[in-house]
Amino acid sequence: MTTPQELKKKTQSVRDTKKGSTQSSSARQGMFIRLDPDDKQRAEYWANKRGFSSLNEYVAEAVAEKIRRENLDYDLPTLEIARLNELVDQVAALAKNSANLERVVTTGFDSLIGLTRGDNYLLDDEDGELA
Repeated sequence: MTTPQELKKKTQSVRDTKKGSTQSSSARQGMFIRLDPDDKQRAEYWANKRGFSSLNEYVAEAVAEKIRRENLDYDLPTLEIARLNELVDQVAALAKNSANLERVVTTGFDSLIGLTRGDNYLLDDEDGELA
């Protein structure tokens, strides 16, 4: 998991690459946004949980991350990889279960057909030899 400090370094390095110079957080331009009260409360919760110094820092990182995603400049999240692997495993398990179910049903019907014909291995004549 990436820490807020690592995110800040990554974001700052992306900005530095674009601008060609190092900029401090005080050189940022101000912006006013309106949020739904529920969204603001959630953003404050996550900003505190991730250790950001303020909600503004969290929102600035969120905007930078969204821009990177729009530019398709992101690693494939491990959550997507894990979900895809889980789905592959589930499909494999379903195929195996289906094959086992088919085998059990076929064997069961063969036994029932044999019983209705009167075939029973227990009624076979003994020849005195152990098989």
